[in-house]
Amino acid sequence: MTEKYEKYAEVLLKKGLGIKKNQPLFISAPMENYEFVRILTKKAYEYGVVDIYYELLDEEMKHDALKYLDVDNLKDTLFFDKYKFDEYAKKDAAFLMLVSDDPFIMNDIDSDKISKTAMFSRKSKPLYKKRQLNNEISWCIACTATKGRAKAIFGSESDISKLWEAIFDVCFINTNDPCNSWDNFIEENSQRIEKLNNLKIKRLHYTNNLGTDLYLELLPESIWVGAKGKTTSGQEFIANIPSLEVFTTPNRLGTNGIVYASKPLIYNGAFIDKFYIKFENGKVISFDAEKGKEALKGIIESDETSSFLGEVALVDYNSAISKSGLIHYETLYDENASCHLALGVGFTECVKNSENKSKEELLKMGFNYSDNHVDFMVGTSDLKIEAETFNGEKINIFENGNFTL
Repeated sequence: MTEKYEKYAEVLLKKGLGIKKNQPLFISAPMENYEFVRILTKKAYEYGVVDIYYELLDEEMKHDALKYLDVDNLKDTLFFDKYKFDEYAKKDAAFLMLVSDDPFIMNDIDSDKISKTAMFSRKSKPLYKKRQLNNEISWCIACTATKGRAKAIFGSESDISKLWEAIFDVCFINTNDPCNSWDNFIEENSQRIEKLNNLKIKRLHYTNNLGTDLYLELLPESIWVGAKGKTTSGQEFIANIPSLEVFTTPNRLGTNGIVYASKPLIYNGAFIDKFYIKFENGKVISFDAEKGKEALKGIIESDETSSFLGEVALVDYNSAISKSGLIHYETLYDENASCHLALGVGFTECVKNSENKSKEELLKMGFNYSDNHVDFMVGTSDLKIEAETFNGEKINIFENGNFTL
């Protein structure tokens, strides 16, 4: 297992972050994964990193803080005050966020408290969020295995090795040369992106047997992108590992109809399941959920523009994660098993010549700004997506849940 940990660390540092010699490194990870963090640290030193900051967090401690402290006292705890992110953003650090939340640990915590403290966390690192949004820093989110998530997925904490193997499978760690495997995937991903951009899509129409019937408009300037990102200084990185999607930013005012979630959503520990969202002229006008409705309400109403879409992402239903048959209860993985949408802020990298436009100009075009960005899954085995181009041509780009291009 040690060899696989080392290969995973290499992929995260070399491909996920594109780490540079002497570049500061910020690592956020579950305290339970300290052994893997040690391996990451050794690898980082081998690559010439000299300044590493660690944010090691424990979910049980976070749960107890939420349970026993009031909202005002929670503001200044290490779980929600993230000022260190800004300190390292000033240094042009690379940011590696390792996640592995127990999806059910916060079931007894008031969803309103969860929403408010999530807002504190976002607002306590404004420079980091700005530099991240503008691709001025390299960053990567990846999963680890913890006992709580292993129990949620497989039924027992002792199945943690199964979870590590599931992670290694979809991150190409079990191939002969994981970094080369990522290079090959990036090339295939780039070809798909090129095909989508050549279509010049104006509108997408989603339908399936869950009841989804959604029209979603893109901007004339919308650009499809994929796994590989690049900072303004030219540093290549992969923001999500794994990342099996191609995605773009829609016109925030152009979404109409209803969409049903195809998988549960875990948001800051809140469990949301079997929900729908209805849009009119881009804005959410109604919603419901069998579980977690208040948490969903908190997402939609977290600020004035969090009720509009900022991302549309396409993923084959037959992706490696989907074929595994596992629900990971972690958005990073579940969104790579399914087409998904995101409420909240869009990606400026998905708008042509955005670097030459002001915030006001982007807003006028239809770009969405928000303090939040929350993905939810909509892909199914029978999902059909019809694309209408700016030339008036109609093309089915998805049938039976998979790309037809």
